[in-house]
Amino acid sequence: MRDHSDALEADLLEVFSIDLLDLWTGGLSLRRLHVLITSLLARQGTGALVAAIDESAIWTHEAHILARISDALEAANWLFISANSAGDEALEAPEPMWRPGIEPSEPPPPVTASGADVAVWFGQMNSL
Repeated sequence: MRDHSDALEADLLEVFSIDLLDLWTGGLSLRRLHVLITSLLARQGTGALVAAIDESAIWTHEAHILARISDALEAANWLFISANSAGDEALEAPEPMWRPGIEPSEPPPPVTASGADVAVWFGQMNSL
């Protein structure tokens, strides 16, 4: 309550039409405040309190799933075009969609096998 009092006050007014000052005037008990805060925290995708506590909760679960679907479609299209293009130009892989509260990470560097590793692998495949 101390860390996010502004967001809590805004949500109490917007959602329940209850002023946080009622806590000090006797119009709001601590138990009722706890119940209202619990209800506010359960409303993912809405509310200033939820956004202040966890930025990734700005989106609902459905929005996160749609972002994953979008990323998968872009990757599938990129793979299809890359596999079926005759040009020597390599297309850049698509960037994943931005998600709130999640910092973009650097992709790991590609790992390539040495010629000796490839020769050993082919030798093992021939001995099967």
